[in-house]
Amino acid sequence: MDLTGKVLVAMPDMGDPRFERAVILMCRHSTSGAMGLILNQPVPDLRFHDLLAQLHIPRGDQARDIRLLIGGPVERGRGFVLHSADYQSGNATIAVGSGYGMTTTLDVLEALGHGRGPLQAIMAFGYSGWGAGQLEGEIARNDWLIGDASDGLVFGAEAERKWALALGNMGINPMALSPSGGRA
Repeated sequence: MDLTGKVLVAMPDMGDPRFERAVILMCRHSTSGAMGLILNQPVPDLRFHDLLAQLHIPRGDQARDIRLLIGGPVERGRGFVLHSADYQSGNATIAVGSGYGMTTTLDVLEALGHGRGPLQAIMAFGYSGWGAGQLEGEIARNDWLIGDASDGLVFGAEAERKWALALGNMGINPMALSPSGGRA
């Protein structure tokens, strides 16, 4: 099972407050582990233009203001730009499924600061990571639902609406979810 490019949606009884109502885009998944970015935890009190200033990256007249998110509890000092597949920065961009790319080099920030670069983008600080077999165990325990990613979910919708939107995309009414799962 390869979940790269899929969305994980936290069940109500997740048990880990770091992932309460989390919606995660899976960027990598293999037998050796998994890595994803939380799509619905905004960084408080920091805007993209402030980040550019902190990094001494000049802003052009066409600069865009992309969303800044907390991607997960691992390596929060590291930034990941998740973007539409129309942007490529050589070997620095990795494909995330068929519709997205992830770049961790400054050139994508410079391009966005000048109104160029990918058509759609968000930036996450840190990531969510799992060791070999760990994610599969959490899925077997009913901690996560697995769904398809969409541009509207990844780049659109306000953060507080993404959990319900992700469930709705799966045909699930959030109010119908039990806070404790059963076994058949």
